[in-house]
Amino acid sequence: MGDKIATREAYGSALAEFGGDNRIVVLDADLSKSTKTDTFKKKYPERFINMGIAEANMMATAAGLASCGKIVFASSFAMFAAGRAFEQVRNSICYPRLNVKIGATHAGITVGEDGASHQAIEDIAIMRAVPNMVVLSPSDAVETRHAVKAAIEHDGPVYLRLGRLAVPALYSEENFTFELGKGITVAEGTDVTIIATGLMVHTAVAAKEILAGEGIQARVIDIHTIKPIDQGIILKAAKETGAIVTAEEHNVIGGLGSAVAEVLIQNCPVPLKMIGVQDKFGKSGKPDKLLEMYGLTANDIVSQVKEVLKLKNK
Repeated sequence: MGDKIATREAYGSALAEFGGDNRIVVLDADLSKSTKTDTFKKKYPERFINMGIAEANMMATAAGLASCGKIVFASSFAMFAAGRAFEQVRNSICYPRLNVKIGATHAGITVGEDGASHQAIEDIAIMRAVPNMVVLSPSDAVETRHAVKAAIEHDGPVYLRLGRLAVPALYSEENFTFELGKGITVAEGTDVTIIATGLMVHTAVAAKEILAGEGIQARVIDIHTIKPIDQGIILKAAKETGAIVTAEEHNVIGGLGSAVAEVLIQNCPVPLKMIGVQDKFGKSGKPDKLLEMYGLTANDIVSQVKEVLKLKNK
């Protein structure tokens, strides 16, 4: 499986890898060592700008550069990129549909000891509600590399949700394909489907193994593109397995679970349970302890799978 790599680390490496394109400019809000954009800075210092702790100004500057033909990556912690700079993201980037990519690191509760003020659990909801915004949430280093490449190739705003915590490899470069707006079936199953995003894809795979030991065959789907969401893969799973559990490191309100529910209720209603932060603020603590505290473990998914199967079998 190789070493564990945080998606923020893979983001920095991918920027440096693809940075030979002279149109690419990287902005950072004085967090380049944490967001890992310093990897790009070392290789292409003439196209890197530290904007200081001024996220709103950074987004407005990114919009200006994009209006001049640049592909701009603007990076900060998710809490600040989606929260503090929301108006500029909405009005200066998305409204004119400019070619700005927001590299939002340290998303979710696994920021750990930084606590609630830095743990963005609302950012998917905020960003997917804005017209013209594409929302990406990769699960490992390989997928992050491909997500960055796809963001570069996409003409328009992109929100890249990235984590602080190092995660094991889920994919290998050999035979891996990434298509914007298309989910990935990680594992087949006929009894129930677990739809996950980000680091929760790993947890979903672990839950599938536990369930298999109990005779329950779970399908696992990785939704790396929250918006536009892959309706086809969701509806196929609903029709073939008849029950769905979603899993995300985000508030259950407005995130992946809500997006999946919107697809199901309009097209193929089936029993659904949502794993996520239950509309609470985070706390300061070790990431693994926080995942346990907020019900984001493999055992929690297993528990909800059993609950949704009761509804399916009524």
